Amino acid sequence: MQTIEKKVFPKPISFKKLIGPSFIILALGLGSGEVILWPYMVANYGLGIAWGALLGITFQYFINMEIERYALVKGESVFVGIAKIFPKAVYWFIISTFIGFGLPGIIAASAKVLGVILGIENFKWLAIVMLLIIGIILSSGKTVYSMMERLTKSIILIGVPFIFILAVWLSTKMDWQALASGLVGRGEGYTFLPIGIGLATFFAAFAYSGAGGNLNLTQSIYVKEKGYGMGKYSQKIAGLFAKKDGDQRIRLSGTPFVHNKENYARFKQWWKMISLEHLLVFWFVGLLSMCVLMLLSYTTVFGLSDNAEGINFVISEGFAIGENIFPAMGTLFLFVVSVMLFQTQLGVMDSTSRIMAENIAIKKLAHDKKNTVQLSKIYYIFVWTQIAFGITLFLFNIYEPKTLIILGAVINAFAMFVHTGLVFIINHKLLEKPYRPSLWRKVILVGIFLFFGFFSGLVLLDKIGW
Repeated sequence: MQTIEKKVFPKPISFKKLIGPSFIILALGLGSGEVILWPYMVANYGLGIAWGALLGITFQYFINMEIERYALVKGESVFVGIAKIFPKAVYWFIISTFIGFGLPGIIAASAKVLGVILGIENFKWLAIVMLLIIGIILSSGKTVYSMMERLTKSIILIGVPFIFILAVWLSTKMDWQALASGLVGRGEGYTFLPIGIGLATFFAAFAYSGAGGNLNLTQSIYVKEKGYGMGKYSQKIAGLFAKKDGDQRIRLSGTPFVHNKENYARFKQWWKMISLEHLLVFWFVGLLSMCVLMLLSYTTVFGLSDNAEGINFVISEGFAIGENIFPAMGTLFLFVVSVMLFQTQLGVMDSTSRIMAENIAIKKLAHDKKNTVQLSKIYYIFVWTQIAFGITLFLFNIYEPKTLIILGAVINAFAMFVHTGLVFIINHKLLEKPYRPSLWRKVILVGIFLFFGFFSGLVLLDKIGW
């Protein structure tokens, strides 16, 4: 194996150029927690559960920053680091990612909402077509990352302000007060959790307050491909139909640098900037999105009798908006929701394929000891395998959105318990002391780890009837 030359820690780029990866990781959560699960629970139980969304996305902010820390310093994904200490972990990431996100609940929800607009009752055929479109989109473009960044930025910057305007238009001062009370756990007749709320559903929404599951770990891949820190020296996954140089072999391992005063100062500058970028884009915009979507759900459909039936509450929201403003506005709302769900499934497909491809590549390199691997080829095998799996489930009439999303979310909540612990370990063992998290961050991460472990156990005991 060839020796990798040590390089200089790059100078930080401008804040404007820095923005990007947080949009993608935020977009991964819009179609699950933000658009469906939290508004679904608000439609049935009111705004008193809004505190869970606040706490959930705050937890994910700290988790994501430690994932970014590793990639910033090492110029490689956390999967490479984890495999150095726990070689068998590659199997866990491949299996848990496929099981957790292979269930096509998000695209089913998108197709169901779009089917209402188009008058298509049997929406599974629409969902199949949408899956194929996702495959075509991911196979296009010069590089996958740049295409994903442009697309997600556009959809979020259009969709979130549109929903915010609707929420402001339709809500009252009392509704906003109820939201403020809910953010600190005060509901209508209950504190924190209402009687009768499904523990699995609440925990699923909590885990999806942001990306959720192993998707958080792809933040290390995205910041590496964006060129954060030592990621500047890494390579990108090219589009399937893009012109490629050579055989598109990619080195997974990062590039080392010498620890000195100048390089450490640059790291600190990078860390300050990426912390602010993630706080503004992921935490603030993510929390704002969840709040306005919950508020809109509360204002339009809280207390209606058919809210418990899958994602019917979203369709009811569209009808209520149409009645309160004008019919075309309700239709436009449903279309925006469908597009947001579609782009979430697109992002999930990209992220999960990256996770599984990278772990297959890590295992392959461990056996043949080569320094590079054809990552793009493995990536596209997983993209189209997942599409084929989703189509198969639809053909066998397994396509109820809410059931698929909640099942996947519970699996992914446990995955978060696992990967929070693993990232904590690699940052402690593989990073030089000056680049490790501070004591207060370590305390927060241990608390998050214990929280997800405790709730995963509670949900499991609840499901087996103990």
